[in-house]
Amino acid sequence: MRKLIFIGFTVLGALIGLISAANSGWETRLVMMGVGALFGAPIGGVLASIGMKRRQPLEWDENPLPGMGTTPKDLAANYWRDKGHPPFMKPSEAEPDKHMFDPDRLG
Repeated sequence: MRKLIFIGFTVLGALIGLISAANSGWETRLVMMGVGALFGAPIGGVLASIGMKRRQPLEWDENPLPGMGTTPKDLAANYWRDKGHPPFMKPSEAEPDKHMFDPDRLG
């Protein structure tokens, strides 16, 4: 049924092109039929739903931007690096003011 709708609109576009150039030569008629078919084919394709992908529902998280580090997927991907803490929320392992920025303590 979809193909029939698509072919019908393509032929209808070619027929409208033929009718619009009825008093002209065959060359003009052929060009107008081609232009009519060119415009009829996408219209038939849309009405027949040919080539349209099925949309999947959007996945709504608390953070709509993936890769920011706070979605569950990002936390799972970086679990071993961040030791289960969100980015920039990891508590320091050293006590304050006791060499907490030493190179061996970073990371």
